[in-house]
Parts: sequence; C-alpha cells; structure tokens
Amino acid sequence: MREQTRMLALAALFAVVTAAANFIKIPVGVVPVTLLFFATALAGVLLGPRWGAVSQVVYVVLGLVGLPIFTGGGGLGYVLQPSFGFLLGLIPAAWVIGMLTRGRPGPVRVALSALAGLAVLYLVGLPYMWFILNVYLEKGMALPALLWSGMLIFLPGDALKIAGVAALSRPLRRALDRR
Repeated sequence: MREQTRMLALAALFAVVTAAANFIKIPVGVVPVTLLFFATALAGVLLGPRWGAVSQVVYVVLGLVGLPIFTGGGGLGYVLQPSFGFLLGLIPAAWVIGMLTRGRPGPVRVALSALAGLAVLYLVGLPYMWFILNVYLEKGMALPALLWSGMLIFLPGDALKIAGVAALSRPLRRALDRR
C-alpha cells in the first residue's frame, strides 16, 4: 500500500511537471516547441510504463476539464485543436518509454527508448493533426507541409530533449530511490 501511495504521488508530481514544461514554449508554426516530451520521457523512465502513462493521463484530463495548462489554454473544446493529438500521444509515449527502460538502463538504452516513444508521439499526433486541419478545418494541408510543420521542424529540439533525458535519468532515478 505504501508503494502504491508513493507512485500515485509521483504520478501527480509528474503531471504538474508536464504542465510546467508546457509553459516553456517557442512558437514555430501550428504547434509550438515545448518541453512536454522531455517531461513525458522522464515520467516514463522514472515511473515505469503504468505510472508514467497515468501521469500523462492526469495532465491531459486536467487540461480538458478547463485548467489552462495546454499551449493554447484548456477545456473540452481543445480536442478540436490540431495539436491535441500530440497531447493524446504523450500517454502511449510514456508507456512505451517505461516498458523499454525497465530495470537500470544506461544512457544509450534510455535514449533509444525515448526515440521509440517519440515515434509513438508522432504516430498519434500527425494523423490527428492532418484530420483536424484537412477534414474539420478544411485547410487542405498537403502531406509535405504537414510533416514539416508537425514533425521535421521539431526533430533537432527533440534530439536535445532525448539527450537531456538520457543524461538526467540515472541521477534522478538515484534521487528517487533514496527517498
């Protein structure tokens, strides 16, 4: 019971960390650059698949009930934003990263796991973005433009986030284990 309570508290903490990471943003197009994936990857590595995903579910639900913790605010209407698919993608991304980093992984395994989680994030976010832009908003965005504005422009920053997660995961895990 004590471990369950500890993990629940850590999941809540990582939901807050994810929300805070979203306030650090650089506008570059339809979807701004934020530290959301960095927080999500750390949640997966440090909390494991179940609790890492739970932390991201809590973050998304809090935003949907109206807390202004998404890039453009919050509320149920946010599901019609082109970037909402990336928010949904945080949940399976955290789970995948947590599954692949079970045990005491080294930095290379953490980086590769985060890369796999990033792929999951884009596999969820890009089709959602395409659907909202092309079907709901009728913008007629071509696939090359969608890939550029929804993924390619973010890859250099994503590489830096992955490197940061790989570098910080071991010391942060030690700090959490001491508690």
